[in-house]
Amino acid sequence: MNFQAVLFDCDGVLVDSEPITNAVLRDMLEERGWVMSSEDCFRYFVGKAVKDHKAEIEARTGLPLTEEWLHAFRLRRNEALEARLQVMPGAHEAVVAAYELTQGSIACASGADRYKVEMQLAHVKLMPHFEGRIFSGHEMARTKPAPDVYLAAAAHLKCNPAHCLVIEDSTAGIEAGVAAGATVWALCQDESLATALKEAGATQLFPHMGALPELWRASRKAAGV
Repeated sequence: MNFQAVLFDCDGVLVDSEPITNAVLRDMLEERGWVMSSEDCFRYFVGKAVKDHKAEIEARTGLPLTEEWLHAFRLRRNEALEARLQVMPGAHEAVVAAYELTQGSIACASGADRYKVEMQLAHVKLMPHFEGRIFSGHEMARTKPAPDVYLAAAAHLKCNPAHCLVIEDSTAGIEAGVAAGATVWALCQDESLATALKEAGATQLFPHMGALPELWRASRKAAGV
């Protein structure tokens, strides 16, 4: 388990953004006629780009999913995040440990747009650890669950994906990491999700970000590193 690089997802891994974003999305879809619970909205959209569900959103609402609507969604989302965003407990410790473990070979590889990722990392004071090593699925030919964003991060770090550890929390993200050829560990705070995360390809589940440094120490010791 001598990983040469650690690639972090952002939402739900480094920042506790998903409940905030999900609430804005649910409200805005309801305004267009697609009524669902917060739980259903979360299950449907977590780890995925809203624009990738254009056809179904249009079918459910009877309205076109325009760039203007997506822009309005991002503005409302960003305002909510800037007001209420918190760092995931233990994320600072995990990032520092990963930086030391890999001698600085870490990156943030998110399915979200770059503005959101960079705004969030700056807001919770994680940006100094990832400056120049942030990758957005919006800038790739394909976003998660395709592996593009993780392949781009690994290539930038000049690391074979087989020697990378991906830290994720969603099935789409896990599938992306596995498709890239990396080992994937998943943050699992809800035991009801454990089976799905393992089936997606996560080889290790952990309950909070603060558990990662000890897991890394244990795995390195077991490997005789």
